[in-house]
Amino acid sequence: MTDTPQNTPLATPPQTTRAGFAAIIGAPNAGKSTLVNRMVGAKVSIVTQKVQTTRFPVRGVAMHGAAQIILVDTPGIFSPRRRLDRAMVRSAWNGSEQAEVTVHLIDVQAELASNINKATPAEHRSVQDVQTIIEGLKTANRQVILALNKIDGVKRDTLLKVTQELFDTGVYSEVFMISAATGAGVDDLMERLAAAMPESPWLYPEDQTADLPARLLAAEITREKIYLRVHEELPYAASVETTAFEERADGSARIEQTIYVERDGQRAIILGKGGQTLKWIGQASREELCDILDRKVHLFLHVKVKENWAEERGLFSDMGLDFDV
Repeated sequence: MTDTPQNTPLATPPQTTRAGFAAIIGAPNAGKSTLVNRMVGAKVSIVTQKVQTTRFPVRGVAMHGAAQIILVDTPGIFSPRRRLDRAMVRSAWNGSEQAEVTVHLIDVQAELASNINKATPAEHRSVQDVQTIIEGLKTANRQVILALNKIDGVKRDTLLKVTQELFDTGVYSEVFMISAATGAGVDDLMERLAAAMPESPWLYPEDQTADLPARLLAAEITREKIYLRVHEELPYAASVETTAFEERADGSARIEQTIYVERDGQRAIILGKGGQTLKWIGQASREELCDILDRKVHLFLHVKVKENWAEERGLFSDMGLDFDV
């Protein structure tokens, strides 16, 4: 028998890697994009105080130990009225159906406000949308993970009561209480999602945080700034298209974008007095794009009125949505 030399390190067995998809579904403004951004550790989905801002699934790539979790941040599931609404809801359900595991994120603050008849109109719609999702899960005979979000400041006994009421619907296999904004409880949820991923080589490079094309990401960033600036005046009637994305010899990027609105009055809102609102939107978007793309960005914005932009088949294709749903 030969002794192992004292200075020879023992070989470390290779670590089994895991990779798969986890879909985050929920009512508009439940905090899905905030949660995805928190788990990924980078900004991959826009976050505003407006609901229904995520129009198509955005895949964020989160690493947890040897597991790679591809997070599908779906559009909010709500009662659709327009063709675009229907396509967004269908996209959300598709994202869930194709994932290894699904998390239903619920705004617990809205549920509590509804229970004591103090819900705002937005909170009331959120509670209704939660019930729509629950009925959809019952019809599909599927169980998913329940994540109660926005638990900050809520007493434990109150949380447990809401949890029991939701768990009694029979559509949840387990529950996590989290705050996507502060990160409370998110690590535990990440651990669970990592364990649910199948054994597989990683699907993306370790340092990649999203698979959203740069053109689309640039448009999303600008659309976020529009909502942040004019959320009180502008309804959901604006779209942003990146019409040119040029890599320049000096390493910078030249980006041209067109902001589409449905009426002349909305164009005036976007422009602002003396063009000041559009200037703010452009500057805020350019600064963030410089940070995300890690290069100097020259951004040029144009505003056009196109009454039926939300009914164009090409728009749906660009966003990965089904026009004929």
